[in-house]
Amino acid sequence: MRRRRDPHGGLPIKLGPAANGEFIPPPPSPVVREAIRRSNEEADALSRRLGMSRRRFLASLGGSALTLMVLDACASAERATRTTTSTTTSTTSTTSTTTTSSTTTTTLPPTTTGGTYEVPPEATVEPEVAEQVLAGDEFVMDLQAHLLDYDLTPDQAWDGMPFLGQLFPQVNCGEADPRACFSIEAFLDLFFLQSDTSIAVLSAIPVPGPDNPLSAEVMAATQRMSDALCAEDRVLAHGQAMPNLGDPAAMLEGMAGVRERYPIVAWKAYTHLPAAAPFFLDDHDPDGVPVGRPFLEAVRAVGPPVVCVHKGFRGVGGGSGRFADPVDVGPAAAANPDLSFVVYHSGFEADVAEGPYDPASPNGGVDRLVASLERAGVGPGRNVYAELGSTWRFLMSRPDQAAHVLGKLLVAVGPENVVWGTDCLWYGSPQDQIQAFRAFAISEAFQEAFGYPALTPGVKAGILGCNAARLHGVEPVHRDCTFSREELGRIRAELALPATTLGPSTAEEAARAIAAHLV
Repeated sequence: MRRRRDPHGGLPIKLGPAANGEFIPPPPSPVVREAIRRSNEEADALSRRLGMSRRRFLASLGGSALTLMVLDACASAERATRTTTSTTTSTTSTTSTTTTSSTTTTTLPPTTTGGTYEVPPEATVEPEVAEQVLAGDEFVMDLQAHLLDYDLTPDQAWDGMPFLGQLFPQVNCGEADPRACFSIEAFLDLFFLQSDTSIAVLSAIPVPGPDNPLSAEVMAATQRMSDALCAEDRVLAHGQAMPNLGDPAAMLEGMAGVRERYPIVAWKAYTHLPAAAPFFLDDHDPDGVPVGRPFLEAVRAVGPPVVCVHKGFRGVGGGSGRFADPVDVGPAAAANPDLSFVVYHSGFEADVAEGPYDPASPNGGVDRLVASLERAGVGPGRNVYAELGSTWRFLMSRPDQAAHVLGKLLVAVGPENVVWGTDCLWYGSPQDQIQAFRAFAISEAFQEAFGYPALTPGVKAGILGCNAARLHGVEPVHRDCTFSREELGRIRAELALPATTLGPSTAEEAARAIAAHLV
């Protein structure tokens, strides 16, 4: 089996480029390259000092602490090289109970620290200190989880035919059949054994028809396995919503059937896919299929009253990518206050440099969501939730941009309406994303200049899980769910399931994955 060079340098916090198949990851920045080099160099020295193998050190919390500490130092060194000419930016602050906004002008030198990882040096060598920073006891509920299960059977060997996920480098996970790298077993292992995730929501993918490897049936099978292993609901599921496919008149009947057969907690929609029939939730664009409003009416009639919609990462869909713009979220939320809208990716785009929000000139990324809500009069704490799947993963190695994105979302939707998602297993285990978020802080300078809230322990706990639990009406779970690979196999056999998935990290891999997308 072909082995691939690890773009993250073998580090526990994955800093190198990676994608979910929906965008082209840029090459590693000079900061990332230097952080990987220095982290590996210092890992060698620290492991010798501590009398342990390099592998064992990197697998410890000390290895994660080292990686984040070095990344923070490299980002700080890069800031010091920037020109010292001050920049002036107009920013908007919105009150928590009204739709009134005020614009202020802020001047900050470009050398100002915006986002930082608060990791003390002793965390690299003292396990107790590392635990205080990175371990945490928060309830973690991941709203964007994926898997691909192809109903393999013992007498049906992989025949080499193309499959969704084949162009992801994770096919080299070591399984004899590469499809098993994305299976139910892989999902349960990565989320519940290799991360602090307590509850994961399987989010539907835009693959129509019976060949969908994340169909409602696959989700239900995953739930049965999870229930058998954990003795409680640890896996929740979306209902796939593709109102722009087929006869819109049959939409209500089809959604009602899904709702009757499966215990879904929300509907997942991709307004830009299929590319031949894109739509907006508010049907404002005459070039779109006019199914947005009927779809929301169907959600209201059938329930549950939660719409999860992909907004941002327009790479899949070609010319229809503009329908991934969150311009419709504000009007749809204002017109449907009894529905909740979870904006997946929060409108983020990988090719847009994030800075402070300027209402006079919003950028093409997260600012589009902020502007849409502002124009529609949808203030913080209302019925719009900003989700962080792939967005946080991309921003982890760009701490100042991360501070701007988190700060803008906290102001726009409120601290209780930002929700956690990782888009894993496309990136492997979500544990490094969780650890990095625990250590991350928005600087006081950015808080004072742009009105961003501090990432207090309470705010972080809400984002990591409590906000999503409130949205979906579930009780937070703090007990671990542990099991062995043998138990996984036994449960699958007992449930009579067929015997028996990580993202592209280069532009070439991502381009092939996007081109091979099924819709």
